[in-house]
Amino acid sequence: MQHYILFYETVDGYVEKRQPYRDIHLQLARKAVESGALVMAGAYEPADGAALIFRGEDEEVAADFARRDPYVQNGLVSRWWVRKWMVVVD
Repeated sequence: MQHYILFYETVDGYVEKRQPYRDIHLQLARKAVESGALVMAGAYEPADGAALIFRGEDEEVAADFARRDPYVQNGLVSRWWVRKWMVVVD
């Protein structure tokens, strides 16, 4: 299994705008944790973006999450991308 980081850049006012979608976003994240795909996730401080670390066979594990995330679907994420992460110490 490989690790992948999903990066989000968020829109201005993201913290306020996310409220209607937060429960669904967190449910999606919890399911990904339960399945073993999502290792950890969190927003930056200040909340102008976020990083989510996934474990899987390829980058689709992270890209699929982004495509299903209500934050992405509803325009709260202005840009997202996935990078393979070569873990050296685990």
